[in-house]
Amino acid sequence: MAYAPDDPRAALAAKQAGAAADPHAPIAAPEYYDFSGSGPDEVSADGSRTWIVRGQNVVLLYTRAVPGERLARDGQRDEYVVVLPHDDAKVVIESGGTIETVTGKSVAIVPPGDSAITIESATDIVRLFTPHNDDLAGRARNADSYAAPHPRVALLEEWPEPAGGDRLRVYSGIADIERSPDRLGRIFRSRAFMVNFLYHYDGPRDATKLSPHDHADFEQLSLAVSGEFEHHIRTPWTKSRTAWREDEHVRLGSPSVAIIPPPTVHTSEASGHGRNQLLDIFAGPRRDFSAKRGWVLNAADYPEPGDLEVR
Repeated sequence: MAYAPDDPRAALAAKQAGAAADPHAPIAAPEYYDFSGSGPDEVSADGSRTWIVRGQNVVLLYTRAVPGERLARDGQRDEYVVVLPHDDAKVVIESGGTIETVTGKSVAIVPPGDSAITIESATDIVRLFTPHNDDLAGRARNADSYAAPHPRVALLEEWPEPAGGDRLRVYSGIADIERSPDRLGRIFRSRAFMVNFLYHYDGPRDATKLSPHDHADFEQLSLAVSGEFEHHIRTPWTKSRTAWREDEHVRLGSPSVAIIPPPTVHTSEASGHGRNQLLDIFAGPRRDFSAKRGWVLNAADYPEPGDLEVR
């Protein structure tokens, strides 16, 4: 699918290189989870509410946290990512002897080992873990969807270790990062994940300027943190007519997650009349985005595999 000439993605390679999928393999169905219209999966003793969903390579916990809540991980086996999607956030993250107060729209990458997040203001907090964490993957409301790997999705391969070794890394001030016509959103990566903090829409997106496209072998989790979005998804035909699907046009409130499988054609349209904010999450990091100089804002901390060509 071609992007509009003024879309930064128009300069990407036509297809991201990846595993060659069987063209006749089943295509997973999209999944939609509107947390605004469903009860949480867990409620803490302090009253924080958490929704848990997963993709093939990621487990996402979305928590509406109350002040005083402590979100701890003891003996965590690998890095995890924390996303604070709102300006009202204030949390304290402790890890490896480091203590940092984090405010506003931010991304933090927490190293393996013991860690804790203390909530200091009522806010939403997103945590991303690999499915290697069985205690979390099994609690996802859609765990049964991934009882067997989806054949069209490449399995997770973690990227090189961070420069300077494992430590807590915090990227704040995201709200102050200005738009650039040469960059798509505000992208951060870890060894396992890539988060694109897209710029918001005030009111509905122009319906004549959508961007339908497809991915060769990776899922996209589109996380709406404010407003409403209509997700338009088309499943390509395979040789089996019994697997064909009608086009889907699903409107979700916020917070919500749409899990978009490859190789479906998709685009998301902001549809609320107020502020509409979407984050795109990928696991592992996208090689095509990483190959564009200046797109990944913490690239110096998280090097790419050596076979990527940087333009």
